[in-house]
Amino acid sequence: MWVRLLRAAGPRLRPLPGVRAPLRDRGAEITAQRATDHFRVWTMASVGSSKNSELQEFSSYFEQVVKDLIADDSQHPEIGDAITRLKEILEYNTPGGKCNRGMTVLAAYRELVGPDLQKDGNLQRALTVGWCVELLQAFFLVADDIMDNSVTRRGQPCWYKKDGIGLDAVNDSFLLEASIYRLLKKYCRGQTYYLHLLELFLETSYQTELGQALDLITAQPGKVDLNRYTETRYKAIVKYKTAFYSFYLPVAAAMYMAGIDGEEEHGNAKTILLEMGEFFQIQDDYLDCFGDPSVTGKIGTDIQDNKCGWLVVNALRRVTPDQRKILEENYGQHDMEKVQRVKQLYEELDMPSVYKQYEEDSYQRLQLLISQHANGLSKEIFNGLARKIYKRQK
Repeated sequence: MWVRLLRAAGPRLRPLPGVRAPLRDRGAEITAQRATDHFRVWTMASVGSSKNSELQEFSSYFEQVVKDLIADDSQHPEIGDAITRLKEILEYNTPGGKCNRGMTVLAAYRELVGPDLQKDGNLQRALTVGWCVELLQAFFLVADDIMDNSVTRRGQPCWYKKDGIGLDAVNDSFLLEASIYRLLKKYCRGQTYYLHLLELFLETSYQTELGQALDLITAQPGKVDLNRYTETRYKAIVKYKTAFYSFYLPVAAAMYMAGIDGEEEHGNAKTILLEMGEFFQIQDDYLDCFGDPSVTGKIGTDIQDNKCGWLVVNALRRVTPDQRKILEENYGQHDMEKVQRVKQLYEELDMPSVYKQYEEDSYQRLQLLISQHANGLSKEIFNGLARKIYKRQK
């Protein structure tokens, strides 16, 4: 993953004390009504002040995150300039997104522990871990934007595109990653689940970087080879690059914090969440081409970046020999006329309709997986996530 960046320069733990036993041991204690009450604040079905309150609660905690991370400024004045830079990096790259991953930690933990969320610092720790997930996201995005030569992110110039930043953004991304483990140490070191969280974040980072490596190997600049763009390769990229960190990580973190550390429970959750992550990435691929940049907050570049995306993989299953030749001549080129020709071909192949049918089929498949694998856990955690991403536009 980082080789490409450098080239760019030339381019079974006891339950948590104070927290009730895991959901699987409490049976009817947690009723469907309470589950609904907890989750209405964060699903797409949520409305008005409750949803806004949840987001406000999470977002307002970011100020404390920054304070914790720049505390070294007063203790070690000799690194003051670097800490000032860290503050700028944090504030530019971490907030500003939808915060779905971070808020999922809080929402899932609230669902699993109920009123115990307000005891013994549990809420503060959940908020912190949520922001650790957002920091991991920021780390990945800063690096990914460099590798993809992206222009905008979250409606503003990519960090490396700012005046005076450039490829110094590589080290800035490392600072974002290191911040995760400083926060986990400060807030979770005395908890029985601390080791679980460390291993979870480290393993997830590794998985995501493997996915990025697969992506880069498959879509090398200036080497357009459509034979590489298979469904098998695409699913592997999506699973490792997106699904683990975007869906399994936040729910697994909440499960560990709630004292749920069994392999069976985590295996069941992973089955559902990795499928959900694939659904999510396919949406992203579609929106990269057909989404409105004023809504998505970024200008899509998958076509010119020679990406092994859902659209091109499925287009290749539908093209005539002449249409395939059009793809071979125009895909992976930075000439905007050629980019438009690929988009035109997607329209000719009616890829928007193909996508809409996939979206419906995938959502139904998720419902089946939830009914089959969510035993011992709250199904509403997974249903809430599925509703949140279904038919999203950004």
